[in-house]
Amino acid sequence: MSLIAGSYEKFIWGFKLKPLKHSSDRRTLTLTQLFSYPSHIGPVTCAAACGPAAASGSSDDTIHLYDLPSAASLGSLHDHAATITSLCFYTPPSLSFPRNLISAAADGSVCIFDADPFVHLTTLWPHKKAVNDLAVHPSGKLALTVGRDQSLAMLNLVRGRRSFLCRLGKEATLVKYDPNGESFFMVVGDKIGVHVAEDARLLFELENRKKVLCAAPGEGGLLLTGGEDCNITAWDTKSGKAAYCIEDAHCTRVKGIVALSRNDGTANTDDPYLVASASSDGIIRVWDVRMAVKEKPNPLAEAETKSRLTCLAGSSLKSIKQPKMGDSGTKEE
Repeated sequence: MSLIAGSYEKFIWGFKLKPLKHSSDRRTLTLTQLFSYPSHIGPVTCAAACGPAAASGSSDDTIHLYDLPSAASLGSLHDHAATITSLCFYTPPSLSFPRNLISAAADGSVCIFDADPFVHLTTLWPHKKAVNDLAVHPSGKLALTVGRDQSLAMLNLVRGRRSFLCRLGKEATLVKYDPNGESFFMVVGDKIGVHVAEDARLLFELENRKKVLCAAPGEGGLLLTGGEDCNITAWDTKSGKAAYCIEDAHCTRVKGIVALSRNDGTANTDDPYLVASASSDGIIRVWDVRMAVKEKPNPLAEAETKSRLTCLAGSSLKSIKQPKMGDSGTKEE
């Protein structure tokens, strides 16, 4: 399993999560640094990872690409003319390599790329102001975006056009699909709305104590959130209640959260359910959240980047041989 984190200092960090053979402080895993690149000339604003592929976006209007197995930087894409605000890979269930990369920017644009090779396919303009976040449906046919124009948009990724726009009357900062695509979650300040995907009907609202800055769908209908309260909270989106909470998971606000689950087809119930979190103080931690039901858990692994982290993404690499990304049509720096 791999993690990548971006920082205000323009660096992107790559880590590999490995078992720790000998430990004196109850930690059973270790985060081994794979790379540290000064990839951008502006702060890193977002990141995405899937299989062997990873990407970072920045206020320098560029997207940088990485091959995780070789820890190689592959160059950058220059198809946006504003700060990159969100990145998302789409991988069909039958493949181990992403088919598309979808990106959003502060000028209201969304770009769709073929991921092998990385070629720009089309640009959409779903919002009049900045796109705050985007989420791709598990089918790969649709995507949702929320923007500073206080609206929610649905994109038809097959035809390359906006198919729906809803005025919210308030600015949503995050939008996420659940893993089966039957519902989606929309964050406005400290509130998380759970909506039916088919008609966007609101089922109920979850209310956090402070502003939510990051969110990640987990297993079993859970939604993991982090933010200004420095906690990691797991919400049961079926009952509308908090399932458990790791209080004071970090000393400062949580800027990124990733649910790391094995997706290589192996059924090993001894594997812990892992969650990784990153804080603005530069620390990345990995947790076994099953322990949070009983007591406050100790992190299984920790890494100190000594930078102001802004985002976190993760990938569960499969054991089979991955296609090499270096032959793509990437625009090199």
